[in-house]
Amino acid sequence: MITRIWHGKTKASDADAYLDFLLKTGTKDYRATPGNIEVKVWRKIKANIAHFWTVSTWDNYESIKAFAGEDVEKAKYYPEDNNFLLEFEPTVLHCETFNVK
Repeated sequence: MITRIWHGKTKASDADAYLDFLLKTGTKDYRATPGNIEVKVWRKIKANIAHFWTVSTWDNYESIKAFAGEDVEKAKYYPEDNNFLLEFEPTVLHCETFNVK
């Protein structure tokens, strides 16, 4: 399994609106892609900044390609992100994932 982690920042005042946007777009697209196992959204508001992480688990890199395109390291953005995000990080983090029982 592979975990894909994306990070973005908004103004704290936009935190709830951006969370709603994430749940209606990106996370739905993750879940609709064959090979996606799970998606979680993490949020931390500190001072005037809201940090978001989407943490998605996938069967393999081929599954991630179906969502993100050939360059799986490149972050995927939506046009509406321009209304919220303070910057556009160019890449995401991928990690091998191991279940511990």
